[in-house]
Amino acid sequence: MPRTVSERSDAVLALARTFRLHGYEGASLSIISAETGLGKGSLYNFFPGGKEEMARAVLAEVDDWFQSNIYEPLRRRDDPESHIGEMFEATAAYFESSELVCLFGAFALGQERERFATAIRDYFADWIAALGSALTRAGHTPHTAPGLAADTVAGIQGALITSRALGRPEAFRESLARLHARLGPPPPAADAEHRTRSSANRMT
Repeated sequence: MPRTVSERSDAVLALARTFRLHGYEGASLSIISAETGLGKGSLYNFFPGGKEEMARAVLAEVDDWFQSNIYEPLRRRDDPESHIGEMFEATAAYFESSELVCLFGAFALGQERERFATAIRDYFADWIAALGSALTRAGHTPHTAPGLAADTVAGIQGALITSRALGRPEAFRESLARLHARLGPPPPAADAEHRTRSSANRMT
């Protein structure tokens, strides 16, 4: 059932669902028109650059949401453990409302990957960097935090695929809970190494 679309922002929301359902290559203009309720003339009025501009607008909208709700809280200097927990909750809620599809992840796997390479790379790099900085402030060493962050973001993407493949939406939150548990307090040896390096840096 197409939704009522009267503004460009409404069109972006409708387009996001269309690309999640059909992918970039599978979303022909006829499908996009049917899903959004907009004629081709209206679509080109909102997006003169055609389907590529539509997809870029959707990716920018998704990236803006993650910047505000995921990355910026992780970069705050206070209480990193709480912000990491909030990241998992916000991530679960977002993808549950998005039919367990990450558009950046989907576009990274399709023929459109090169077309949107910069946006895709920046989305994942920003997430890994923000989480890595929070993990460092939570006590993990600067040596281990980036790897933990990269593994966690990769795990979230894998959890999306697995939960859809199994037909078990609840499996996504179960996987996120396990990923969160793995980011608990660093082991004593790592914590001691981190304190030793910090002390040495203050003395030099």
